[in-house]
Amino acid sequence: MSDFIIITNNPLVKEKYEQEYPVEFQEDSFEETLKRARDRIYAGHRLLTHPLSGSVKPKETPYKSVLVSRKPGKLDMESVELIEQALGACGKFSFHPEKFGPEVFADFQLIDCTLLESALPSATAW
Repeated sequence: MSDFIIITNNPLVKEKYEQEYPVEFQEDSFEETLKRARDRIYAGHRLLTHPLSGSVKPKETPYKSVLVSRKPGKLDMESVELIEQALGACGKFSFHPEKFGPEVFADFQLIDCTLLESALPSATAW
């Protein structure tokens, strides 16, 4: 069993990893996904990946996957600061899905999945 939980709104991440890792999937917005991670952080889970990894801004993609520690501990202030800053950035941007076709959404999913995949080796070392 892994020491982390994947919080995501990306169906590709869910499909690819739900048999191997605990995945908390909901079809919601980038910002709502970060809020779910924030709720876990305030419950004592630690943020294991940067919420704005890869410099992909909220206005540039609808998908986000974040790793948090599986077991809660004491409140980690660095995690709190990072997630709150990321949520603040969400307020500055808005995503306009009408600008993109289905093939672009598949690309957005792949980008998010690839960013998550690059973080898994260090997360599994916990």
